[in-house]
Amino acid sequence: MNDLNRDQALTTADLAAKRPPPADVKPGPGPIARREYEEKPEASPLFSPEESREFRAEWDAIQIGFVDEPRKSVEKGDGLVANVIQRLAEVFAEERSKLEAQWGRGEDVSTEDLRVALRRYRSFFDRLLSV
Repeated sequence: MNDLNRDQALTTADLAAKRPPPADVKPGPGPIARREYEEKPEASPLFSPEESREFRAEWDAIQIGFVDEPRKSVEKGDGLVANVIQRLAEVFAEERSKLEAQWGRGEDVSTEDLRVALRRYRSFFDRLLSV
């Protein structure tokens, strides 16, 4: 995990803070009616196995520490959840940057690459709504 992120003591409140969108970002068209998909995407892991193990090990340490320092454990738990959410946003931003870099160089991104990217977003979106 990125040491810089740990030093900043990110919280879920930081992630939920309302910030104005950048000036060059235009709002989307608004909500559309939900359609049932013909194919159900498989839920692919959001993190590498090693990164998942690191997050779980950190959670286990936080949970074990609850007996001696409950308040500190809750604060650490909040920080870990915020770091996981931030890392997740970074993963999707990296994926989007790769596609945008191809577009920026004038390369045609294959429809298959775009389909795979959209499926990942859809899978994640569906997983978020099912929580």
